[in-house]
Parts: sequence; structure tokens; C-alpha cells
Amino acid sequence: MKKIITTDNAPAPIGPYNQAIMTGNTLYTSGQIAIHPKTGVLILDTIKTETNQVMLNLKAILDKVDMTFENVIKTTIFLSDMNNFAEVNEVYGNYFDESTAPARETVAVAALPKFVNVEISVIAVK
Repeated sequence: MKKIITTDNAPAPIGPYNQAIMTGNTLYTSGQIAIHPKTGVLILDTIKTETNQVMLNLKAILDKVDMTFENVIKTTIFLSDMNNFAEVNEVYGNYFDESTAPARETVAVAALPKFVNVEISVIAVK
């Protein structure tokens, strides 16, 4: 059985989807972009600030189900420009212990919602 997960501390969905779904002990988040949850403003100052907002949005969803980034077993990163990889990776790395970091793929795409530069989703297990 699936349980819909929502929090006011992450951006509201901008389409027919939910922030996350919990099934059993596993959490599947929708891709998060750098929308500030309280203002609805996109945070696009630099790729680093954009990535940090994405990670904060993911953290808010994890917090809602009493999980942390330690519970994350898989991430998917979508980049509109692979030239941003190093800076995104630097910010992303601040949220994980390298020795227990999750599996991951990073994919370059032609465009992302609202024409942002980065979108990240996670799978986490309690």
C-alpha cells in the first residue's frame, strides 16, 4: 500500500504528482528543483545555491518521514549542462558521508522543468 507524503517545507507539486510516496519502509521522492518552499521563487543565483536549495527540499521530505540522507540508497541527478557536474557534485557531497554514500546516476538532459539547471530525486529506506 502506498502512502502520499507531503510537507509545507518542500515545494508543492507543479503537476499531477506528489512530493513523495512511501510504500513499506521505502520512500520514493519526486524530482526536486530549486523552488523555495515558502516563497515559491526559483533559487538560480549560482549552480551551487541552486543545488543547495534542491538538497534542502529533499531534506524536508526526508525529515517528514523521520529519515536523513543516511537512509538514502539511490539518487538520480539530472543536469541541463554537464559542465555544471563538478559544482553540483561538490554541494551534493556535503550532504553525504562518502563512505556510505548512495548509488547514483547523473544524466544530462535537453531541458528541465521551469528551465532549471539541476533536478534530483532519491530513494530512501528506513
